[in-house]
Amino acid sequence: FYSADMSARRLARLTMKNGLRYALERNEFLLHYQPQLNIQTNHIVGAEALLRWQHPELGLLSPGNFVPLLEESGLIESVGEWVLEKSFSQACIWHDAGFSSLRITVNLSNRQFNDPGFITTIENIIKRTGIDPHLLELELTESVIMRNTRSANTALDSLDKMGVKFSIDDFGTGYSSLYYLKRFPVDTLKIDRSFVSDVTTNPDDAAIVSAIISMGHNMKLKVIAEGVENNEQMDFLRAHDCDIIQGFLFSQPLLPAGMSRVLREKSLH
Repeated sequence: FYSADMSARRLARLTMKNGLRYALERNEFLLHYQPQLNIQTNHIVGAEALLRWQHPELGLLSPGNFVPLLEESGLIESVGEWVLEKSFSQACIWHDAGFSSLRITVNLSNRQFNDPGFITTIENIIKRTGIDPHLLELELTESVIMRNTRSANTALDSLDKMGVKFSIDDFGTGYSSLYYLKRFPVDTLKIDRSFVSDVTTNPDDAAIVSAIISMGHNMKLKVIAEGVENNEQMDFLRAHDCDIIQGFLFSQPLLPAGMSRVLREKSLH
């Protein structure tokens, strides 16, 4: 059945889609960085780059509001390249400022990762920025990797030879094929926030989180828990030897200046 708000939603969607076509050239995109804390040493060891859109009318928008439209319109490759270049350059600034072991993590979309020219793009950006590839971590969801395992394995192997690290985001919510996890050159598992949020109140979530940490360590992988929002969650993760946490308990995503301030206040390991 038709309702008036259907037209309003379509108009808002069309307005956003048209706005995205010019957002890059108008410098409306910006990056926030969320610190990643080593839960055992209490030092910042990394930062995840998170895309935001400063819409001229709608204000600051998070990726869930516009990334699907970037995918649909075919703009994700150009915006994704901008994110890589911007975050790599910012990481170099922090490395030169004395935080030389800070790892930078960047999310990759399905279309971006499966672009035939993606490997060359990464190589060129690494050369332009001069960043040490060993301090880069590219983040993929299980569904992106499993959609085309053969090409994914080839791409991951090529980047692994450069020294680039990989993490699987939202682990446990997708395909979770342990066979392919064994085959791919993965360095880190990220426990999805949906498990972390109830880890102290739901025995099933507690068992899942504990199992992921144990499995990851047995496979010589680092384990990151995202969405950590209270001390009880952190205490549980520390007791179960989780390696790294990120979430509002420690810090919300920050603009570069804010991230620099936090780095100065909490020196790296």
